[in-house]
Amino acid sequence: MNDRTRRGERREPSFGHGRGDRGDDGDFRLSADDRPTRGASGRSGRITQEREPPRRDRRAKSRGRRRGGSIVGRLFYWTLVLGLWCAIGLGGLVAYHAAQLPPINQLTVPKRPPNIAILAADGTLLANRGETGGRTITIGEVPPYLPKAFVAIEDKRFYEHFGIDPIGLTRAVATNLRGRGGLQGGSTLTQQLAKNLFLTQERTAARKIQEAILALWLERTYSKDQILELYLNRVYFGSGAYGVEAAAQRYFNKSARSVTIAEAAMLAGLVQAPSRLAPNRNPEAAEKRAQLVIAAMADQGLISATAAKTALVAPAEAAERIGAGSVNYAADYVMDVLDDFIGAIEGDVTVLTTIDPKLQAAAEVTLVEALAAQGAKQGVSQGAVVAMAPDGALRALIGGRDYTKSQFNRATAAKRQPGSSFKPFVYLTALEQGLTPDTIRDDAPVSIKGWQPENNTRTYRGPVTLQTAFAHSLNTIAVRLNQEVTPREVVRTAQRLGITSALQANPSLALGTSEVTPVELTTAYATFANGGQAVLPYVIREVKSSAGKVVYARKGNGFGAVVQPQTLAMMNAMFHEVMASGTGSKVNLKGWEAGGKSGTTQDFRDAWFVGFTGKLVTSVWLGNDDNSPMKRVYGSGLPAQIWGKFMQTAHNGLQPSPLPGGLWRSGPKSIFDDGAPVAGVAPQARTQTADSDRAWVPPAAPQEKNLLQKLFGG
Repeated sequence: MNDRTRRGERREPSFGHGRGDRGDDGDFRLSADDRPTRGASGRSGRITQEREPPRRDRRAKSRGRRRGGSIVGRLFYWTLVLGLWCAIGLGGLVAYHAAQLPPINQLTVPKRPPNIAILAADGTLLANRGETGGRTITIGEVPPYLPKAFVAIEDKRFYEHFGIDPIGLTRAVATNLRGRGGLQGGSTLTQQLAKNLFLTQERTAARKIQEAILALWLERTYSKDQILELYLNRVYFGSGAYGVEAAAQRYFNKSARSVTIAEAAMLAGLVQAPSRLAPNRNPEAAEKRAQLVIAAMADQGLISATAAKTALVAPAEAAERIGAGSVNYAADYVMDVLDDFIGAIEGDVTVLTTIDPKLQAAAEVTLVEALAAQGAKQGVSQGAVVAMAPDGALRALIGGRDYTKSQFNRATAAKRQPGSSFKPFVYLTALEQGLTPDTIRDDAPVSIKGWQPENNTRTYRGPVTLQTAFAHSLNTIAVRLNQEVTPREVVRTAQRLGITSALQANPSLALGTSEVTPVELTTAYATFANGGQAVLPYVIREVKSSAGKVVYARKGNGFGAVVQPQTLAMMNAMFHEVMASGTGSKVNLKGWEAGGKSGTTQDFRDAWFVGFTGKLVTSVWLGNDDNSPMKRVYGSGLPAQIWGKFMQTAHNGLQPSPLPGGLWRSGPKSIFDDGAPVAGVAPQARTQTADSDRAWVPPAAPQEKNLLQKLFGG
């Protein structure tokens, strides 16, 4: 105790900052000596403790430990933050591009453009028309290995993924980064379908994002088999073929229902690069690609090893294309008239036609070979052939020499002067006004207002029968008859038989100066081959929808009789004389009653031969599109040769039959049969049996009957 304490003075504690003794310095921290410690310290009654570092040092060490231990944590943290922002950015990008698409609840698969399958009379395919080039087909219709081929080479995890294949996408990215195996896209079949259905073919990130979005929608909306079926019907195979059915027809001339494993593999391999891998353009590349497809199918267990070996040993080969030639003229004509029968086409339809594929091929070969052999020499570059059944059904339609070089259909659209092949309408008018084949007219120079037509030979025979004049195509007689019966009546006769083109009622009409089409002329001649019935040319027999519903079926056979039986028999007799002794004598059909007429226009610009039997009517036209002259090509020459060769082929194996209506037969002449019409006698009143061996005589006045009975035996 100090003195103050001992004296009993009380001192208050001071918190000042002055320095005095320890009790007054204001520092209340314990010194080392003030701290108790356990165990002996050399100071009795005090407990001592281990000395700790200052608090400042402890904080520094703690901060050091935190820095060292949080590197991994911080890396994880910032990675998480970065990933989150990336996800937000990607989501925004996806949302933006999704906004460019139609609303999902309004999204529908666009309708496939309708296909028109045009069939021959025997049911075989002639051609497909429409944007796709083939009809829709279901998975159930095709062999199971066909869709499997596409899965194997294009998307082997098709039945496992949800529209986007992360594994395939990762592999494609890795391959692209390594620069091996070419650029890969990693698109699934669903993504490819989405692109084909909804998007353009551009290769941009935006399009890929939209493709993925649409693929997810497709997977949510349709089953896997439905998606695969849509794919098979929409994917492009090159050469204008959309869908596997169109491709099978285009490259193999068969339906997808009939393809082999090798052909299925070639089709599946083709979609990667249709232009480069088309088997008709690059067969070696197409075969190599097909081998990869077959190997993939075997590796994935989709076909057996034996089947794979067989397919590899016998690879597919592109067939010669059916329809690359003349059948397209017929198909085009079908399309020209189809909407007149069924209106707008909403879905796939099948059109059954009247075209006979054998006759079509025979007509094409005959025309092409003749032009190849003699065309250059005779200065003729084009031709047309029309073959028609007597009821108006078109059996063959050749609109030109080569469809691939010119699609203009000369058979249906080219209006050309028919020349002497128009003369039957002049003679028919004359017969209907009372003349007969035995009527005499003078083959001599004729002049009509300064116009002086001549015969081809520039010679004259003098008085001849109409039958002789017709058989040898004498121009002067035809012109005289035309003036006698009047051109206006000849126009009416031609129109009655089926000529629809505008005709000029003038003196030169008799020599075929008014233009007509080959189909028109053939239709008019059909009247002579069918017993006198007027017909309409037709090529469509029936139209059915894809569901088999009959949309249209042809009914009716024409307009009825337009030529009386006796007149028809006389006309057939004159036509037959052309084949027996006239301009068609070199191409007459042995054993058949046939009729025909040649035609040659001024300066040899057109040459025709039109003829018929009771089975078939055929016209042949030759000329040049620019209307330039040929080198003395007569209708009785090259056109008749083509006609004869084709008709011989067409009638092979058929039993010869007479012409309907028979042939009028010449006999003793009536004293009243001077070749002039009998006043007061209507043409329809004239009758004569087809097998009569007498000349037809118009009904006589009562005072003449006794004399007629004496002459002809009553």
